[in-house]
Amino acid sequence: MDADQEKDLQKFLKNVDEITNLIQEMNSDDPVVQQKAVLETEKRLLLVEEDQEEDDCRTTLNKTMISPPQTTMQSTEEIDSEAFLASVEKDAKERAKRRRENKVLADALKEKGNEAFAKGDYETAILRYSEGLEKLKDMKVLYTNRAQAYMKLEDYEKALVDCEWALKCDEKCTKAYFHMGKANLALKNYSVSRECYKKILEINPKLQTQVKDYLNQVDLQEKADHQEKEAHKLLDSGKNTAVTTKNLLETLSKPDQIPLFYAGGIEILTEIIKECTEQTLFRIHNGFSIISDNEVIRRCFSTAGKDAAEETVCVSVLKLWQTVCSGNEENQRVLVMDRDRGRLLAALLSSRVLAIRQQSLALLLQLAQTESGRSLIISHLDLTRLLEALVSFLDFSDKEADTAMGLFTDLALEERLQVWYQANLPGVLPALTGVLKRDPKVSSSSALCQCIAIMGNLSAEPATRRHMTACEEFGDGCLSLMARCEEDVDLFREVIYTLLGLLMNLCLQAPFVSEVWAVEVSRRCLSLLNSQDGGILTRAAGVLSRTLSSSLKIVEEALRAGVIKKMIKFLKTGGETASRYAVKILAICTNSYHEAREEVVRLDNKLSIMMKLLSSEDEVLVGNAALCLGNCMEVPNVASSLLKTDLVQVLLRLAGSDTQKTAVQVNAGIALGKLCTAEPRNTPTSCSLPQPKQVEKWPARVTRSCRRKQSEAKT
Repeated sequence: MDADQEKDLQKFLKNVDEITNLIQEMNSDDPVVQQKAVLETEKRLLLVEEDQEEDDCRTTLNKTMISPPQTTMQSTEEIDSEAFLASVEKDAKERAKRRRENKVLADALKEKGNEAFAKGDYETAILRYSEGLEKLKDMKVLYTNRAQAYMKLEDYEKALVDCEWALKCDEKCTKAYFHMGKANLALKNYSVSRECYKKILEINPKLQTQVKDYLNQVDLQEKADHQEKEAHKLLDSGKNTAVTTKNLLETLSKPDQIPLFYAGGIEILTEIIKECTEQTLFRIHNGFSIISDNEVIRRCFSTAGKDAAEETVCVSVLKLWQTVCSGNEENQRVLVMDRDRGRLLAALLSSRVLAIRQQSLALLLQLAQTESGRSLIISHLDLTRLLEALVSFLDFSDKEADTAMGLFTDLALEERLQVWYQANLPGVLPALTGVLKRDPKVSSSSALCQCIAIMGNLSAEPATRRHMTACEEFGDGCLSLMARCEEDVDLFREVIYTLLGLLMNLCLQAPFVSEVWAVEVSRRCLSLLNSQDGGILTRAAGVLSRTLSSSLKIVEEALRAGVIKKMIKFLKTGGETASRYAVKILAICTNSYHEAREEVVRLDNKLSIMMKLLSSEDEVLVGNAALCLGNCMEVPNVASSLLKTDLVQVLLRLAGSDTQKTAVQVNAGIALGKLCTAEPRNTPTSCSLPQPKQVEKWPARVTRSCRRKQSEAKT
């Protein structure tokens, strides 16, 4: 056997070994191993086809030029090897074809399983997912879906097995880790559950919020489990309070007693529950269900016109819930997550009976003290009804109103409520509009301010702001409240200040409710510029800086009201925020009317205030100051007088600077162009620019191109 034949034989034997291993792997029970073998086989088939093409070319060449004479008979080994390779190739192609067909069938079975799951038919769902896995053993979604169905049937061990198979298919399957965490939690394997949830965070750090919630659930359930063990020990020890708690619950479970029977028993129960152990005994002996499922107690809650006995029952139940939920997060969860009780809590908050309303508010306020309690309220209560009820407290005493708005504020700070608010704004907006239409003389000023402040915070979100400005009634409500407050600015100072904050956010939205609305808002703010209150002055100027550009009519009225003089005063004495608003107002006015430019030049000696603003680190101030200066240079002799200062160098620096806001560069370029074209003969020495001809063209071109962008300067 020559060297070439020996080499071919060794290659053949190596292929036989590799192909044998592949066949064994394709028959493996492990779907992951099987899948890798199929993919490797497909790669080998491609290589075989390429090698075959090369062999055909080489054979042709050998026959004509190179190869020595060949024997006419092939060896038995060569025939067998070719037949074996052909058989493997055929088998691999058939397997690939069957896999494609099985994938289609498995997808169809998955959809049928999903339909059954959605209907609550978990047994059928499991059957369909299992049928799908018979078609395709490495389809991870079938394992995770079946695991979820097993958990619905509380078969947590099987769910864990399926999750492990899913991770064999994809070691980064977060859905598998989620189900494993949940199953281990149900099995009280708390440390394992935590590890599963933490693994999700390792795989996808963006899921931090969700993982935090999952870990909180583990902590709460582990704590509740510990409490229940302690409670059972106490009950077994025969402690009086433990035994009494159990006996009282058995007594309260008697049906068809008079309302006062239940009220008395509940009051006694409330008195003896002092510690976490008694709270836990109440829960593990189904105290919540005994109370809320009692037909007599349910009638007491549902009756609109309650008599004294029914009122007593309702108040006693609410006090009991406060007692058993105080500091006990598991009891809070059991109370709120029940759909009927969750619906009842929101309804009782708007009760006509003062005592019921007060106790309902106290209970919700207690729940809202913790992050988990606020999450429960947002996730399980009827939020539209809850917010309507909280807003209705503005009609009552200052103390009640302040407490209700404090609860509203706590909830409004939660991201989940903000998301819910954006999605449900049309249903909530009428209640908020009603707040704006209230008479500030008969409402609690502090509570009214809190409610308006919440609206202001929510309106900072563009989507929410669009809804608000699109509602004409909401905009009119703002104007109506402003008008009533202006009757006594000193008395309603806080309300006006808060309302101006809301209006500032609303005026970020373009277009406004209407031009008429913008004009009216501007008039109100122009009137408030006469106030002696610095906060009101600043916010009134802030609103004006956002409404003036919408209409020349507003600018005209502002000029007649002496806005230029007031804004110059702002720049002399105001802080950075007030200066921002003032210089923007001046930029808008001077951009529109020559009279405004002349007044600025007259009041700002040598434009020193404007020039000083150019050295600010605030790009908004700098950009609008440059725009205002450029506008003022159109007043005769102003530009030529400024050539004697260092303004040219300052503007050159700004025009060529690398600022975040392009308005700075644009407006500085406009001002520089006007300055240099005012006295072209001075350009070479003053500006250190090219020769006069080039200078004449360059500033004109800059001016023409930049004029179109003047109105785009931002604050």
